Amino acid sequence: MRINYQHLGRSQVLCDTSLASAHFEEYNYHMAEFTTIHEILNSGVESSPDFTALSYVGHPGITFTEAGRKVASIRGLLHASGVVPGDRVAIFSENMPSWGLVYFAVTTFPAVVVPVLPDFPADDVVNILQHAETKVLFLSARMRQRMAERLESLSGVLVLELDALNDPAADAGLYAEVAAGSVSPDDLAAIIYTSGTTGFSKGVMLSHRNIASNVSSAAGIPNMKQGERMLSILPLSHTYECTLGFLLPFSLGVAIYYLDRPGSASVLIPAFGEVRPHLMLSVPLFIEKIVRSRVFSVLESKAITRSLTKFAPTRNVLYRIAGKKLKKTFGGRLHFFGVGGAPLAADVERFLRVGRFPYAIGYGLTETAPLLAGCAPEETKFRSTGPAVPNVELRLLDGELQARGPNIMQGYYRNPELTQEVFSEDGWFRTGDLGEIDANGFVYIKGRSKNMILSASGENIYPEAIESVINQFSYVVDSLVIQKGANLIAKVHVNYEELLAGAGHASDAAAEAIRSFLDELRTEVNRQLSAFSRITVMEEQSEPFEKTPTFKIKRYLYLN
Repeated sequence: MRINYQHLGRSQVLCDTSLASAHFEEYNYHMAEFTTIHEILNSGVESSPDFTALSYVGHPGITFTEAGRKVASIRGLLHASGVVPGDRVAIFSENMPSWGLVYFAVTTFPAVVVPVLPDFPADDVVNILQHAETKVLFLSARMRQRMAERLESLSGVLVLELDALNDPAADAGLYAEVAAGSVSPDDLAAIIYTSGTTGFSKGVMLSHRNIASNVSSAAGIPNMKQGERMLSILPLSHTYECTLGFLLPFSLGVAIYYLDRPGSASVLIPAFGEVRPHLMLSVPLFIEKIVRSRVFSVLESKAITRSLTKFAPTRNVLYRIAGKKLKKTFGGRLHFFGVGGAPLAADVERFLRVGRFPYAIGYGLTETAPLLAGCAPEETKFRSTGPAVPNVELRLLDGELQARGPNIMQGYYRNPELTQEVFSEDGWFRTGDLGEIDANGFVYIKGRSKNMILSASGENIYPEAIESVINQFSYVVDSLVIQKGANLIAKVHVNYEELLAGAGHASDAAAEAIRSFLDELRTEVNRQLSAFSRITVMEEQSEPFEKTPTFKIKRYLYLN
């Protein structure tokens, strides 16, 4: 794969990444180039008819053949409900097998699916449904309880039950099966509303080609095999999980398992043993919590292991032992653990690398359906998201990553002004992310361009990089770096239970322990930072930071 090489303003456009992506070329020689979601559905149904397709953990699942029949039946339900091609059909639900069935049915009807994140408040859901001009809403029982007081305000929206469609024994012929309608690759397939970190949701318009091409581009990364198992823990209504954790495995005959209750540790650990997944996708917070609680805290709890972690050779031995145990915790068969949605903490990534845990970091946005860069676990580079995936071009212009390819969105729904803002004059999508690219095409994300701080002496300061240093220290849950005048302020949310374990119950003793910790933390962090990016004040953030569905802090809430 060759990425264009040219000069643009003060920056240049990448390089030849053929060596870094050799496995893509080999795999894609055998991989179908999808152009519609209907082709993805057919790929799974026709190639793996008798394999398990979708299931709850610990429950009977449905085969790919049964999935195909249920999709045709749900198309019949859409027809009976008065849906016509092009109508908007929303899904507001936690993950479940019928979520994907409805997604396939809507997009192959063909109508336009509007996946709504289950974390959205009821008022936001109503606004989204109205903005998207939704005709039908598939609602789970759990989300119905949350929407109870607002359902009456959804005038003109037909609400249908989603949970009943999960029963494997349910008669697929409850509604007359309706064949897929005619669809063009450039027809609108989905409108996805993002909460983002700027305070306003945007309706991202993705065509069949946008989504299907990204499935093809990503296919060479996780080395999925027919009959393998994937445990899905991220919201399907997010493009990351939908494209890479649902459509891609479905197309290749991989069984996808969902939790039938919220994913607490008491639910997840048994699920790992039950499913023994070969593949998973995660956001950084998930794996960071596991590593810090099951590895770092254990090593820190004993004087001997604590001292051994101070020296690289002995630390590496301990990390490899811990890495094997961690893989067993996940069921022992894991060969791909994808991480995306936000930066992974450096200390956790270092452990995963040394511990030979099969992680891989990808980079993308909802607007890019989503994957722009990524690679297999054996090809990862420390702090990199990998090279551009096949069919995607990346370039740097004044430090900003820009992208071009068949996966780039059509625009923001009913917002041509904002759409125009995110595309360059020559048609490249402006990601808003600052980055670097090495000689082999591997991408390194520095942070969001809107978040970058310009120091008094003119240096660029990337708050995400400073936060990564802060977050690797014990007792730190999360942090946020902002600028106040000429000063850099770090707001830090700590693990009070662990930090105050020996401080007693007196409030003055607790306050002193927190203040002492933050002072010491500032000193230690500043030792690792350049002079122009050192923290002036560490402030206690007593309440957890408000976050987006992909667990990025909503920065705009804390700027003032």
